[in-house]
Amino acid sequence: MEQRDMRAIGRCFGTAVLGPRGQLVIPAEARKELGVDTGNKLLVFGHFSGWGLVLVKVEAAEELLNVMSNRLDEFAKLVKENKTADAGIEGEGKRS
Repeated sequence: MEQRDMRAIGRCFGTAVLGPRGQLVIPAEARKELGVDTGNKLLVFGHFSGWGLVLVKVEAAEELLNVMSNRLDEFAKLVKENKTADAGIEGEGKRS
């Protein structure tokens, strides 16, 4: 049986307790391994149908958006080529 890469699933760093003022302490090992430091901004997403949260460093989200933005032209070209190819196939079927 093929072994799964645990990084794709995520890693559990332990527990954190939400304080009375809504503050959450991220475990030190997680902060160190993930490069989260005092003053870093994190985006907070709801996940698992409201059963969980996902925290993402703003810098990581910005980097992802930049990569996606740079690839939009490439994706648009692929979509256009696919539509052109599909139109050609449909046109051949009508001629037969």
